[in-house]
Amino acid sequence: MENRTDKQTTVSELRQLMAQFVDERDWDKFHSPKNLAMALTIEAGELMEHFQWLTTKQSKEIDDSVKHEVGEELSDVICYAMSLANSLDIDVSSAVFQKMEKNRLKYPADKFRGRYGENDTSGADD
Repeated sequence: MENRTDKQTTVSELRQLMAQFVDERDWDKFHSPKNLAMALTIEAGELMEHFQWLTTKQSKEIDDSVKHEVGEELSDVICYAMSLANSLDIDVSSAVFQKMEKNRLKYPADKFRGRYGENDTSGADD
């Protein structure tokens, strides 16, 4: 299989890649929305393990071997997300654009720039 970049690949192609992988193994019967959401959450937990005891600064300075492992866990999360989108026939791009528009209204840049929420007055990072 060829190695492609984000600039060369569409969301649709990723969904097709996952659908083909699942179909070739006859796994659709296991890929209920419930099971996929659970698997996605488990993989997200495995992703978090790489950062569990690190400071914010340390998490930004991981070495290449850890970055590779993080990439693999992130890929698992994305693969399950694509499979969940396939299972429920959710258009990922439309969902992301709609959610970002909702977030823009909820968190206007001029009010939240450099702040994580209404009560954040520190702006500090650990």
